[in-house]
Amino acid sequence: MQERDLYMDKDLERALALSLRESQVNASSSRAISISDSEDDDDDRFQSERLQENRTSKTESLRAATQSVHYPEPSSQSARNTPAASFLSERAQMERERLERLKRLRGQDADDGGGISPPTKRQHIPSSERHANGRANIASASSSSIPSGSSTSSRTASTSISSTPTSEQLFWNGELRPTANKHSQPRQDGKPTFRLTEVLGSKSDISFAIIASYAMSISWIYEFFAPSTPVIIVAQPDQSGQPTIKNILPNWVMTVPFLRNGRGCQHMKFMLIFYKTGRLRVVISTANLVDHDWRDIENAVWLQDLPPRSAPIPHDPKAIDDFPSIMQNVLRAVNVRPALANMLANDHPNLPLQTIKDLRMKWDWSKVKVKLVPSIAGKHEGWPNVVLTGHTRLMKAVRDMGLRTGKGKAAKDLLIESQGSSIGTYSTQWVNEFYWSARGESAEDWLDESKARRAKLPWPPVKIVFPSLKTVRDSVLGELGGGTMFCRTNQWEASKFPRELFHDSNSTGGRVLMHTKMIIATYRPKRSIFETSSQSNGKGKELSDSETEPESDDIEIQNDPIGWAYVGSHNFTPSAWGTLSGSGFNPVLNVVNYELGIVFPLYDAKDVERVSCFKRPARKYVSGQDRPWEESQLLRQSQEM
Repeated sequence: MQERDLYMDKDLERALALSLRESQVNASSSRAISISDSEDDDDDRFQSERLQENRTSKTESLRAATQSVHYPEPSSQSARNTPAASFLSERAQMERERLERLKRLRGQDADDGGGISPPTKRQHIPSSERHANGRANIASASSSSIPSGSSTSSRTASTSISSTPTSEQLFWNGELRPTANKHSQPRQDGKPTFRLTEVLGSKSDISFAIIASYAMSISWIYEFFAPSTPVIIVAQPDQSGQPTIKNILPNWVMTVPFLRNGRGCQHMKFMLIFYKTGRLRVVISTANLVDHDWRDIENAVWLQDLPPRSAPIPHDPKAIDDFPSIMQNVLRAVNVRPALANMLANDHPNLPLQTIKDLRMKWDWSKVKVKLVPSIAGKHEGWPNVVLTGHTRLMKAVRDMGLRTGKGKAAKDLLIESQGSSIGTYSTQWVNEFYWSARGESAEDWLDESKARRAKLPWPPVKIVFPSLKTVRDSVLGELGGGTMFCRTNQWEASKFPRELFHDSNSTGGRVLMHTKMIIATYRPKRSIFETSSQSNGKGKELSDSETEPESDDIEIQNDPIGWAYVGSHNFTPSAWGTLSGSGFNPVLNVVNYELGIVFPLYDAKDVERVSCFKRPARKYVSGQDRPWEESQLLRQSQEM
């Protein structure tokens, strides 16, 4: 966990405390509610028990709180005439102006600084045509996203969509875009973008929302919702790591999940936006709920709109591996269920989501083609549990898409390019462990190899894409804009650190830094990583069972895709993806963080170009000349100002 702990606005917290004292609200309404780590699987029984509790009184309106918030003037030293200094000095002024607008225009829509206000009514306009073979729409709604074989009518439809404001478009087949950035308008690559106002739409259309982030500014995100809209916000736990819920604003409940010994972080960034029309929008993002993540650095957003079912389908307890089932498991893991029960029992009995399992029963997920890949903090033991989380869940998703590399002579090797904003501590064993899962090969085979042999493997074909010091200095905001990039000096200078795997991160959109977490995985023929050189030349012992080509019914052959991509909150670290131990018979996966992302196939070079947020091929670090941006450099820079 290396991102700054911004999850609670201290000024707002003090203002709320004053507001609560003045209004003499019953102490029980604002007191944190402790929730046991163990959960009963019966949602209905849990809900009914919570509904019997006494209704808590409402907290006072936000007016008194926002009037109490104060933002100090920036220091004169930080007001120098540079883009970075200008960016820092403008933030306090923008916050003051935003609060003034809130006091004057309560109940009206507020812009996110991007210059596009949401419409008063959303139009139901179909998104661009899906690619062939039923694959998810990973590109933009512009004409460039239409495959060459598309009909004229498809191209015409796409053109009409691109001329419609994004905030009025609906994306029934899913959409992946970078976020808009103040410092790269227009983007050099011409890709369309998402602003937060476009992701959410008109605040008057929203009936309920569940949002999650690691870092957050409550006073900032509050403006994007109507004061009467109920919102559950999933946040980072305190140092105790205990799961709690508490009312933080009128109609807002904050919930935090359990973390063992307070270690790790709730790093997921997602939204479930329920609209008054019955539509549900699912959002998986790399951006925190803070203003600079949506304005000054680049992130990525995938979203998809889902229609309500004409009638709910029966609950299927055997469904555990599809997108909605995994999303339901995520909601339970991050402590949403008691927060939902609290809202139902207090002032919001008619929420569109009455129980967690309603998510799969009441909305139509049939057009969702991407695979959901979560990491759930904790110890996971046994195959049924291990394949639902971390890099072994990635392995399962790759297999389900028919994209296993295979083994033996016909094996396809995988080139991994992993872009991120935080660097981990790496060993050859862990990088190969992740690489084995990324190939879609069973962790059972990996664990059956001796630990000594696994530890001696060379680095696999992995590129770690992270901004160099030169790239940060050459960016629009310079070194002061590197505050969300994390690599420690002692990591980089460690004797066995894989410096040879590092490649420079440069956005395809312009001279901005990226908080985007993305993996581009492409195939090329190569032998098994456990195959010796003598075996590859046809000499030595015969191939073992684990090195022979798979049976035809053991792997789904799919010739079209050339690889796959991941987008989400996972950085390329053991804390995010987990560490595997145990045996092939009884595996154990230990995960430190809560993470969430999506995986989908890449069908051709154009797909790769459309999806990739970084310039490819990424420039390899020059030994002795390049080094990564390190957080200690930002500290030195701030001390010199």
